[in-house]
Amino acid sequence: MTAKILDGRATAAAILDRVREDVTAFAAAHGRVPVLATVLVGDDPASHTYVRMKAARCAAAGMRSRRLELDASLSTTELVARIRELSADPAVDGILLQHPVPAHLDERAAFEAIDPAKDVDGVTRTSFARTAFGEGGFTSATPGGILALLDAYDLSVAGKHAVVVGRSPILGRPVGMLLLARDATVTTCHSRTEDLDAHVARADVVIAAAGRPALIRGAWIKPGAIVVDAGYAGNTGDVEHPAAADRAAYLTPVPGGVGPMTIATLLRQTVEAAIRHESTR
Repeated sequence: MTAKILDGRATAAAILDRVREDVTAFAAAHGRVPVLATVLVGDDPASHTYVRMKAARCAAAGMRSRRLELDASLSTTELVARIRELSADPAVDGILLQHPVPAHLDERAAFEAIDPAKDVDGVTRTSFARTAFGEGGFTSATPGGILALLDAYDLSVAGKHAVVVGRSPILGRPVGMLLLARDATVTTCHSRTEDLDAHVARADVVIAAAGRPALIRGAWIKPGAIVVDAGYAGNTGDVEHPAAADRAAYLTPVPGGVGPMTIATLLRQTVEAAIRHESTR
């Protein structure tokens, strides 16, 4: 068996084409384009690269990005104040705080300073709760992108056993909620789970989101499973890809799988936030 590749680049490009159309219609109706504010703290090279990439995608979709770069020495109180300013700014539709922030900062406090109506990256407690209860909040961008990628290939998870390896509040936990809402039976594992190989071996769907390169061995994969690798360290994901490709029915590449879907979801939700914003004026 050779796994069919779930092409995140092509799927994200199709989503961004629709986003571009929505932006054009929004601009015609409201005389402006949606605005995404990005907040970057410190000089981490990878974070700078990610923010530049998101700004470029914004521009390509006809949207506007506003970039706020802050010194790594600032305090949590100062960071929260700057984010609250963006939350209160009527010219801003969506806010993205680039993760991770420097270790001395309280990242959760900073996330919670984002107005849930502008939380297009789905990182606040309010967004998580609305997702869990099916109340229409913004999903965390990567989990939302994963579900959109499965949808693009008409892959249903209903009735299937899904194993999520990872428990972060912006990836592992929310993707479990989204899968549960689609009638999957969900098991959440992590790097300290005993007999992880046995749990993975029973999974019809594997979501690898632990941030541990090659943690999941290809030999563990159940023949015919759907495998989504959301890990990324250089060009290595959380799954041992060559061996997994011999057993899985569907597999995301690294890079080119989940990453492009995250950005596409972020921009789609920014347009949705702008539409809601205008409806409340």
